[in-house]
Amino acid sequence: MTNDIKKQYDRMDDDLSIMLRMKEVYAVRDRYIRYTTRKALFKIKMAEGSSVQSHGVKMLSIVEKLEDLKAGLDNDKYIDMILQSLPPPYNPFIINYKMNELEKSIHKLINMLVQYKATTHESALAILVGEASTSKAKGKGVGRWKRKKG
Repeated sequence: MTNDIKKQYDRMDDDLSIMLRMKEVYAVRDRYIRYTTRKALFKIKMAEGSSVQSHGVKMLSIVEKLEDLKAGLDNDKYIDMILQSLPPPYNPFIINYKMNELEKSIHKLINMLVQYKATTHESALAILVGEASTSKAKGKGVGRWKRKKG
């Protein structure tokens, strides 16, 4: 610290008043931090083809930061924001989630999204590749019907 600053704080009686004054003078305002964090939450969108798990972790870290700042929202609003941040391929999941009126925590929602992505990816591969069949095709009418003699 410079001498001028030391003199200014030497006049204060206790450590708490020094800390409060330093926070008041030098710290970034909590209001601005809350604003920028909320702005990040409102603007975040998942890019199509990117990992839903990493997107969920990003969203979760912003939610936890807001909770630490005592500027949190209720769980339903967080869920709505997460669902709105998803790209169009997740629309069937969103419709199903809303139609069934599921009430989940943010962590469970993220796990459900990861499972949905895994199952839709597997079914898309099965459709593209097709399933291999091990049964042999039987010839038309060969050996199927035998006439009784006699």
